[in-house]
Amino acid sequence: MTTTARELAPPWARPAAEVCEELGTGPGGLSEEEAARRLAGGRNVLPRGSPPSLAALVGGQLRDTFIRVLLAAGLLTLVIGDASDTAVIGLVVAVNTALGVRQERQAQRAVDALSSLAAPTAALVRAGEPVTVPAEEVVVGDVLVLRAGDLVAADARLLTAVDLCADEAALTGESAPATKTEEPSAADALVADRTCVVHAGTVVTQGRGTAVVVATGPASEVGRLAGLVATTTSPRTPLQLRLDRFGRQVALLVVGLCGLVLLIGVLRGEPLLTMTLAAITLAVAAVPESLPAVVAVSLALAAKRMAACSAVARSLPAVEALGAVTVIAADKTGTLTEGRMSARAVWADGATATATGEGYAPTGTWSAEGQDLTALLEAVALCNDAELAYDGSDWVVTGDPLEGALLALVGRAGLDAAAVRAAAPRTAELPFDHVRARMTTAHARPDGGFRVVCKGSPESVLGLVEDPAGAAAAAAAMAEEGLRVLAVAAHDLPRLPEDLADLDAGLELLGLVGLHDPPRAAAAGAVRACVEAGVVPLMITGDHPRTAAAVARRIGLLRDGDVVVTGADLAQGRGFDLDHARVFARTAPEQKLGIVDELRAAGHVVAMTGDGVNDAPALRRADVGVAMGRSGSEVARQAADLVLLDDDFATIVEAVAEGRRVYDNIRRFLVYGLAGGAAEVLIMLVGPALGMALPLLPAQVLWVNLLTHGLPGVALGTEPGEPDSLRRPPRDPAQGVLAAGVLPAILGIGTTIAAVSLVLAEVAQHRGLPWQSMLLVTLTMQQLYVALVLRSARRSVVATGLRGNPSLLLAVLLNVGLLVLAVQWGPLLELLGTRQLTAGQLGACSLVALATPVGIEVAKAVLRRTRGGVAAA
Repeated sequence: MTTTARELAPPWARPAAEVCEELGTGPGGLSEEEAARRLAGGRNVLPRGSPPSLAALVGGQLRDTFIRVLLAAGLLTLVIGDASDTAVIGLVVAVNTALGVRQERQAQRAVDALSSLAAPTAALVRAGEPVTVPAEEVVVGDVLVLRAGDLVAADARLLTAVDLCADEAALTGESAPATKTEEPSAADALVADRTCVVHAGTVVTQGRGTAVVVATGPASEVGRLAGLVATTTSPRTPLQLRLDRFGRQVALLVVGLCGLVLLIGVLRGEPLLTMTLAAITLAVAAVPESLPAVVAVSLALAAKRMAACSAVARSLPAVEALGAVTVIAADKTGTLTEGRMSARAVWADGATATATGEGYAPTGTWSAEGQDLTALLEAVALCNDAELAYDGSDWVVTGDPLEGALLALVGRAGLDAAAVRAAAPRTAELPFDHVRARMTTAHARPDGGFRVVCKGSPESVLGLVEDPAGAAAAAAAMAEEGLRVLAVAAHDLPRLPEDLADLDAGLELLGLVGLHDPPRAAAAGAVRACVEAGVVPLMITGDHPRTAAAVARRIGLLRDGDVVVTGADLAQGRGFDLDHARVFARTAPEQKLGIVDELRAAGHVVAMTGDGVNDAPALRRADVGVAMGRSGSEVARQAADLVLLDDDFATIVEAVAEGRRVYDNIRRFLVYGLAGGAAEVLIMLVGPALGMALPLLPAQVLWVNLLTHGLPGVALGTEPGEPDSLRRPPRDPAQGVLAAGVLPAILGIGTTIAAVSLVLAEVAQHRGLPWQSMLLVTLTMQQLYVALVLRSARRSVVATGLRGNPSLLLAVLLNVGLLVLAVQWGPLLELLGTRQLTAGQLGACSLVALATPVGIEVAKAVLRRTRGGVAAA
């Protein structure tokens, strides 16, 4: 049961101190022990639909169209007293249902595991110390720390608010962010008028603050709304919908052909009931009815494999869409670079100072060549919201990594940042935003008056000072070296202006700071992999064009002839040529959205990375939105389809390979399943013309279907990716599932299987051998052999090896054993209407069945020489 504040009056109608007293908490938050005690009363989660029961899963399988046809056929055989066919049909239904239920449960487990990996977190104060916990562990009385980009974890009464705004559109429908203050609201205030409360599920768009949690889970406002809506089903992926349509088309075609089989049999004098049953069972056997389940499982297992590579798929359609991506637009900081800033150089009055050190440790070397840079260093400590702390093994940053690097610089120069801040407490501020591109703070001086400090991009800050004194040229030179440059300015005021927007007036330049963020070790290789895969890598950053270009050249993304497009170029309406535009620098968040729109309008499938709240629209608009798991804001993660737990560009490339693997496996299953179905239909159509009244009995057709479409088909969906999956161009997103060689492969393989089977049956019939049982064995063995050679469309079965997918080999061996039992074991002989075969006859069938896989191997060898392989399988 979730706890809430005792409702003397609603929390928004009372002073914050009174609410804290009522909840037994304060600005320092709860102790860990008290938080654990309250958590025992209920977690901060919304009610979820319970997973489907076993009965519901079984019922869902039995509602499948083809299973219903099979059940109808079973009922018909039962009515006419055909016990053997009834038993076989019952066995097929049981096995297919069991496999389907198992697959659905496996997919659900995989998705549940991914959900836990992508769960949001919350920044809190507990026992006076900042901590980060999973959002579901937030309890009433906890104190939230709110920053721009955060997804609010629970309903909370504000304790402090500095220029705080929140996007509450999900609750109120208001498009404009709501301004938040600490002042109480009216007791009967609607959600949109509760200015001193932030609500679970809303987004902090700017500013910062703290708030005490007053309601969690179902007791929160969003929980109350969630209680009105019960959703138990997930939307089907576009690929599944496309395959469903395709399946219905195939079903209609097969039903028509089977009607032809029925007509031919009746005209030849066969019993109507027998031919009707044969036609129905053939229709069921010829259509790969397990295809939708195979698709769902393939996507879920692929998502699980991606999670093991630090890429969490929040949306299963994104897994398949990754395989069609043609452009990856990546942020620079933290994605292509390490995201571990280090202040390396300081410029002031024409002279340069340098610093070295590891990570964010406030220790290292400092060389200032006799300069007194105290004022500059104190300024970057004051105009700074980050905190550094030693976690027992390393120095870590709470807040912006860039600001953490500035604090480390202060320590390396021998100053105590905490002491500097204590001597000049902050009294006012203009937080950083992407329009101003700078942050300004005001601090009380010990001797009276105020110190105003401003830091931001050189373009933003240098325009405010009277005489840059060569600073612009110095900033350009530092940027050419790949450094991110910040300009720092300050001035003293006797009193603060009434309008805080005037704080920036009259600033004097203190200097420049150059920060280094080295490229990731794997970035250059990942860029090369993109190019080889036919995917265009782009860099989109808010950084200086020279800095972005330096990093892009270092990792091979920007080459001779390529250009850098700036936000100013885009603002002036100048388009870009994707053949040469590789870097977009100094871009505003809304321009990222425009870039995505232009790329998609040109026919590209775009994967877009982002980490901030302002990146969310572009992440939503991209075909695959990719958010940073470490450095990204919660709203960016919630807006994305894919979350990178390691913030590494190379991980996106691995995810693209996984997406291509999924699509290849689905097409591989289609070739296998439909070729076998086509072969069975052809045998039933052509066999009577060769004197075989009924080439296969209904029970025998079902047995073939059970052995070939069951475990081997599912195992094909787990096939490892082709080694060259990232050395071929992405598929056309408009490409149908039968395109690029799939249909010819189905027809060619199906015709070959049917021809080989019929030739053997014809020879056996002329020699007085049990031709029908030999036909059954040959037909089934060919399909099982084909499963092994279809593992790769380009490599031979020898090059592929059998160890890469042991589940397929085991499935084939198991079903070969079951096939042998069907022509050896008495009960199955009676059940299926087969005859016992000798070892020689079994060996002959097995050898003849090798004709089709050998033919496929020869065709692959020819195509490797002529066209480099088939895309089909």
